[in-house]
Amino acid sequence: ADKELVSKVLERYKKTIVRAMILDKNIRADGRALDEVRPISIETNLLPSVHGSCLFTRGQTQALVTVTLGDKKDDQSYELITKSSQQYENFMVHYNFPGYSVGDAKFIGAPGRRELGHGNLGKRALEPTIPLDYDGSIRLVSEILESNGSSSMATICGGALALRAAEVETTALVAGIAMGLVTDGAKYAVLTDIMGLEDHDGDMDFKVAGTAEGITALQMDIKLGGIDMTVLKDALSQASKGKNHILSLMQTAAQGIQTSDALPSTANFHIHPSKIVDIIGKAGTTIREIIEKFEVSIDLDRDAGGVKVSGGDKEKVAAAKAHIENIASTPVKQQMEYKVGESYEGKVKRIVDFGLFVEMPDGFDALLHISKVAKERVNNLSERYSEGDDITVVVMEQKGKKVELATPEFLA
Repeated sequence: ADKELVSKVLERYKKTIVRAMILDKNIRADGRALDEVRPISIETNLLPSVHGSCLFTRGQTQALVTVTLGDKKDDQSYELITKSSQQYENFMVHYNFPGYSVGDAKFIGAPGRRELGHGNLGKRALEPTIPLDYDGSIRLVSEILESNGSSSMATICGGALALRAAEVETTALVAGIAMGLVTDGAKYAVLTDIMGLEDHDGDMDFKVAGTAEGITALQMDIKLGGIDMTVLKDALSQASKGKNHILSLMQTAAQGIQTSDALPSTANFHIHPSKIVDIIGKAGTTIREIIEKFEVSIDLDRDAGGVKVSGGDKEKVAAAKAHIENIASTPVKQQMEYKVGESYEGKVKRIVDFGLFVEMPDGFDALLHISKVAKERVNNLSERYSEGDDITVVVMEQKGKKVELATPEFLA
C-alpha cells in the first residue's frame, strides 16, 4: 500500500513539474522547443523480398511499413448490413502494435481497438492520394518497432514513402504529426510532435495528416470539455509548419528510392473486344496455357477489350503480352448480311444431337436444326453428315449474329 501511495504521489509531482516547465519556461521534458519536431531518419526499400518498404524513425518512435501489390481478384471482400451485395476494398492498411515496442512482453493476438483505429486513420490519410483509376489491390502493413508517441503518424509518413517505393503513382506525399496542448485555463502552450510523456500528462492529442496542399485526415483526443477556437487555429497553424518540415525530408528520401527487384511487372494494353474469346479459348484452355507457360496472371475486360498481365519477371510479362497480341492480330471477322430465302455454301463444323453448326462464308457459325434437315424425321445426323462436309443451306432468318438455316431438301 505504501509503495502504491508513493507511486501515485511521484506520478502527480512529475506531471506538475512537466506541465509547469512547458507553461512557465517553454521547455519540454526532452529539451525541445514547443514547435520543434524530433530528429527524423528514413530508409526506403531496405527489405529485399517485398514490393515496397520504408523504415521511418522519429525520435524514439519507429515504424517499418511494407506494401504488397496484387490484382483485382486480391481485393478484400466484406459485407454490410445495409448492402445486399458483397463489397470489395482494394486499399488495405493494417497497423500492428506489438508489446515489445513499448518494452512489454505480452501475447500477440487479434487486433484490438487501437490497431483498428490507427489502421483506419492511416487509410483515411493516404487513400485520397491513390489514383481513382488504380486497377489493382494494395495492402499496406505498419509494424511499430518502438513507440514513444505518434506511432500512427509514423505509419502515415512511412506508408506514403512505401507506396512510392512500390511505384504506386500517388498524387502527393502525405505526412502526419501529433499536436499536444497544456493549459491551466489562463494560459496555454501548443506542442508539436508530442511524445508519450506529453500525451499522458497533456490535455490533447490532435493528429493532423495531409499533403503540402492541405489536410487529408484529422483526429482529436481531448481531456478537456472543449477548446477555444483560438487554440484550435494555433494548433493547426503550428501543425502545418511541422508537417511541411517533415514533407521536405520525405521528398528528399523519395528522390533517392531504388526500385525493389521483387516489384511485380505489369503490362496494360487493349485488343479488339471480339478477340477476348480467342484469348480465353475453348473452356479456358488458351488462357490457362499462357498463365502456366509464362508464369503470369491475366485480367480481362470483355466489354472494353482491356488486358492486364502481371508477373514477377519483366521478360516473361513482355513475352506473354507479345503472345496475346499475336493471337489477337488475326483480322476481325465481319458478319455478312444474308438475304432470307437465298442459298449459300457452308461447311459442317460440328455435329450435335439437336442439329449442325455450319460455318458460313463469312466465317461465323450458324445453326441448322435437326428438324429442318429433311421433311422426314431424322434420328441420327452422323449417318448423313461428317464434320468438314460441304453443305448447301438456305437462310431462314437472321437476328444480329444469330442465323437460322434449313436445307433445300426440307424446303422442296
